[in-house]
Amino acid sequence: MSFDAVVRACHAKVNLALAVGPPIAGNGPNAGLHPICTWMASIDLADHLRIERADNHTRYHIRWHTGQSVDWDLETDLCVKAHRALERHLARTLPVEIELEKRIPAGGGLGGGSSDAAGTLLALNALFELGLDQHELRAIASGLGSDIAYFIDDASPPAPAIVSGLGEHIERLDRRSIPLVLICPPFECSTAAVYRACDRLGPKPLDETQVRNIALRGSLDELFNDLSPAADVVEPRLVELRRCIASTAKVSAHLSGSGSTLFVPGGRDLAEVLRRALPDCRVFETTTL
Repeated sequence: MSFDAVVRACHAKVNLALAVGPPIAGNGPNAGLHPICTWMASIDLADHLRIERADNHTRYHIRWHTGQSVDWDLETDLCVKAHRALERHLARTLPVEIELEKRIPAGGGLGGGSSDAAGTLLALNALFELGLDQHELRAIASGLGSDIAYFIDDASPPAPAIVSGLGEHIERLDRRSIPLVLICPPFECSTAAVYRACDRLGPKPLDETQVRNIALRGSLDELFNDLSPAADVVEPRLVELRRCIASTAKVSAHLSGSGSTLFVPGGRDLAEVLRRALPDCRVFETTTL
């Protein structure tokens, strides 16, 4: 069946547990990259993507759901990069009009750009009836970002998973609805800066077993993120923010990805408490999907 347009929800993710190993040594193509193991789950916060066939020229319209334009060069947007990467792979143009309405905070460790890139690849694959399988789409995405592979799934939203290696090993898990409260501060964390700080601090050996045990048990009392100390170095305001959350709500907040978003298990009542205590932050009620 052919389509003139494809619409997708591009869901955010949280890293419920994240272990990070030392950088890969040597001179190979992956030298300097950090192997990881993470329990990752999509949540009901999502960007909205619409891709329509065009006659000749591609046009990108990327804006926030408030109507404001994004404040970065469109050539650096992962949605645009994914479209261009697929064209290079196919050695042909795919003229489209792409409309992306963003709701996932940028620079927050929620994978918004990665999800948009995966959604773009999946939508173009369907729109042009390319017949590419998940393996091929992930290979195309591999040079764009390590989180993208997680979002390339036959299911929508993608099922939770234990993700390891450099993001290429994905073990899907049964879905579980976990209510969460996201705390998005008015500042971002640079992923590159956080990993540089992690190297300076000295990353510990990768502990995949710990992540796997937590994920398979679904244990919310043992959540952790090996990048938290490095994120605190890059953005010291995270330390005070966690301290405020702990004193106000009597719960420990956890970092998603490389930050700056923090999350705590909980629902509406907790969200209301945190909104009052943290007027400078955006507080979202969400759930894993």
